[in-house]
Amino acid sequence: MKQKQDIKNRIEEELIITSKKIEEYRELTKPISPENAIGRVSRMDAINNKSINDVALRKAELKYNNLKVALSKIEDSDFGLCRKCHQPIPLGRLLLMPQVITCVHCSR
Repeated sequence: MKQKQDIKNRIEEELIITSKKIEEYRELTKPISPENAIGRVSRMDAINNKSINDVALRKAELKYNNLKVALSKIEDSDFGLCRKCHQPIPLGRLLLMPQVITCVHCSR
């Protein structure tokens, strides 16, 4: 069961990293105050950057939630099995993206 422990450790590491990213994105997505004395072009850039960071924030939050689910299911008998074809997901894929629920073939 060393593999499951390795995956669990990887999930816990990813949770910490993703949590930090979420905090950063939340800071970057705060509303831009109209009182700030920045030029029109700078304001447009700031608005554009905010929308890009909003998307990144949503993706990071989704990843965080999927990691929490993966951590809660790591002891299940079907953990690490593809939800579509029911074949084992390669360990390398699980270590790289521990929140995945499908193998590479089925994810296409």
